[in-house]
Amino acid sequence: MLLNFEYLLIKMDRRDIIKNLSALPLAGAMYPAESAFASHAQRSGAVQAQGIDILLKGGHVVDPKNGIDGRMDVAIMADKIVQVAKDIPAKDAKRVVDATGKYVTPGLIDLHVHAFHGTNRESYIADGWDALPPDGFTFRAGVTTVVDAGSAGWRNFRDFKRQTIDRARTRVLALLNIVGVGMHGRFEEQNIDDMNPEMCAYMITRLFPDILVGVKSAHYWGADFTQVDRAVKAGELAKVPVMVDLGEHRPPLPIEELFIKHLRPGDIWTHTYANAPQEREVPVDENGKVKSFIFEAQKRGIVFDVGHGGGAFHFPHAVPAIQQGFIADIISSDLHIGSMNGGMKDMANLLSKFMAMGLSLQDVILRATWNPAKVINRPGLGNLSVGSDADVAVFSLRTGNFGFTDVRARKIDGTQRLETELTLRAGRIVWDLNGIASQRWDEQ
Repeated sequence: MLLNFEYLLIKMDRRDIIKNLSALPLAGAMYPAESAFASHAQRSGAVQAQGIDILLKGGHVVDPKNGIDGRMDVAIMADKIVQVAKDIPAKDAKRVVDATGKYVTPGLIDLHVHAFHGTNRESYIADGWDALPPDGFTFRAGVTTVVDAGSAGWRNFRDFKRQTIDRARTRVLALLNIVGVGMHGRFEEQNIDDMNPEMCAYMITRLFPDILVGVKSAHYWGADFTQVDRAVKAGELAKVPVMVDLGEHRPPLPIEELFIKHLRPGDIWTHTYANAPQEREVPVDENGKVKSFIFEAQKRGIVFDVGHGGGAFHFPHAVPAIQQGFIADIISSDLHIGSMNGGMKDMANLLSKFMAMGLSLQDVILRATWNPAKVINRPGLGNLSVGSDADVAVFSLRTGNFGFTDVRARKIDGTQRLETELTLRAGRIVWDLNGIASQRWDEQ
């Protein structure tokens, strides 16, 4: 007599199995990434009987959430991960991709981008030229999810959603700007009357909770923490984190006070390795030593985000800080026109840059997958757990002599560079650099 579970597997069609994967209890029997479904399916042959759509075979899987760092196969059915294990039979797959010698990771999460692209000549970022349409700059770098960092506020978020989010194949999440018109322009961002915590929180919790994952405070010139405090109030009402870009105050506001008195554990300070001493206090002193309260703030739960951008990453701060053990929790690009052709380039290049500064491959993948997923409270992202969306990146790790630059065109040498071979978003191949998932034209 069949077990009830086996009977259900046989009776349910393939779509029903996929639909119900997320509801099954996760046990992690063989490997932490595997659920009770995966373990049972491997024994009963249920996955094989249904057929694997794509099998990534022989790659070195790096999945920090699940503690996987070694050679494994990854099986995908429709838009879900259905198995992560050694030596999954190739005969059970409709398409086999040879990932031997390559690294297989969860699709990257870029926590800081500006994607509200438009043609409003009056605007800076919100519906403006400086923002970028995400699909042109994500998949080729292994990125499958981006978080727009406050380009829109509650007044214009619906336009952003219709114009970009609903049309993108990239998963676009967003931080809602505490300023109602978002990043329309620097003068508009000073309007205290347009910083409305209640309206901001209402839009996050009642209208778009699946998309809006936090609040943004940025570009404020005032002589106090008014904008930060209003953003934090919105964050408290909506129960989401706040990202703060503090850096246009003259004289600079004290960041120790910011971390201790104004931000909560889980809130994010972006542009960690920026250098603008007349407007922004930096984490290292004039001798290159990390200030002691920085370590205390990180221990307290303040999240430090790179936010490289076109002007916010400097080797004279990053290198000594990393050497002293102060490493940002999140590696993000601050993607916009000002950064894409500068020192940042793309996420794969950015991760490679941090490897040149001493981080391991595992370190950088953690900071671009599971760490950001935890910060925005999206545990289904940034990992290869069975039942999760099949967002996957496959990288080659090139060795040679490479150079990486900061925003002032200062260079650091490196011997390794990540190159994105393949990206899958929800089980669909959206980037294939060398055709490793394609059939030869002259083969039937």
